[in-house]
Amino acid sequence: MTTIQDDLLAPEVIADPYTYFGQIREEDPVHWNSRWNGWLVTRYEDVVGVLRDHDHFSSDRMASFVLELRPEDRDRLSLLISYFSKWLVFTDPPYHTRVRMLLNKAFTPTSVERLRPRVREIIQELLSQVEHKRHMEFIREFAFHLPVIVISEYMGVPPEDREQIKEWSDETSRIFFIRADEPDRRERSQRGLQHLLDYFEPLIHDRRRHPRDDLITALIQAEERGDLLSDEELLATCTVLIFAGHETTTNLLANGLVALMEHHDQWDLLHENPSLVRPAVEELLRYDGPVKATFRWAKQDVELQGKTMREGDRLLIVLAAANRDPRKFSNPEDLDITRNPNPHVAFGHGIHVCLGAPLARLEGQEAFLALSQRLPNIRLADKPREYHRTIVARALKELWVEW
Repeated sequence: MTTIQDDLLAPEVIADPYTYFGQIREEDPVHWNSRWNGWLVTRYEDVVGVLRDHDHFSSDRMASFVLELRPEDRDRLSLLISYFSKWLVFTDPPYHTRVRMLLNKAFTPTSVERLRPRVREIIQELLSQVEHKRHMEFIREFAFHLPVIVISEYMGVPPEDREQIKEWSDETSRIFFIRADEPDRRERSQRGLQHLLDYFEPLIHDRRRHPRDDLITALIQAEERGDLLSDEELLATCTVLIFAGHETTTNLLANGLVALMEHHDQWDLLHENPSLVRPAVEELLRYDGPVKATFRWAKQDVELQGKTMREGDRLLIVLAAANRDPRKFSNPEDLDITRNPNPHVAFGHGIHVCLGAPLARLEGQEAFLALSQRLPNIRLADKPREYHRTIVARALKELWVEW
């Protein structure tokens, strides 16, 4: 076995995670990374197994996070710990089961599908603003705006507040999308969260008195056998939805466009066959999805692929490696927008599968449909591409295109 270097933020790993994690998947599929101080799980079967096994593996990121902190830091970051402990993605059953059931009452596939005409309208407006220019920085001028506008309108955030909300959300995200050059990321994350809480508290209070046709009102009214979300749970849910509702979709759009431009036969196929847009989005999610990995920790000693994980050990579940596992996907390094079936794990798996997946899919479908029909000769500009140095996200800093 060749030596595997353990710097997850090395330039070559950030630029091409698939080669790096692919080597680990084939040579040491459950790999101890001494630098990160945890296990990397890379094969599809193991990734799905861990994500489904709630008896042995916990999603409670804050419980693990607290153990990493000194007592004085726990006090200093108490707000962050308190609210992130209520974020659905960081919770285990039975709390997760109860809150997810209530959120499912509000965040329904039907309510998401009703947004499709408006999403289509927003996309056409955004393209009309840039079409005459013959070029754009795709993230700043399109991929950023679409999901921010959609989630803001869906939730009931006034248009004039969107930019500020996005700014605070980006600050909040710093603790998750670990960037090597930000030693104060925890403090900045807590400040961003405080701003979001201060913003949503009066908004929730207003919707209690004056209900509207928006997601915040639906969350307030969501009921299951007499159970309702508490004020703290509502606040935590609003902050996670506004954060999760734009960050990953922006990455899906940018990564997806790069993949299609680098496989122009697939772009041409989509242009000629718009009905392929749904399987195309699934394949873009598999091929170069917005999230490289997610987190778990062992609740008790457990064995996986002959390796013993001790209670408290943390795991990086590498979705990017699972989505290119040749044991599950034929020709996994090829982009094939007709691929069927396509059981990728870009949105996770099991009870923690992404709540916003239907909305991300809808936005991706409408965006790539519009781009392929309205700007069929779009191409990547001859400029270097650089990704943010994060362990979790697959996120381009900018993406210049021309037509």
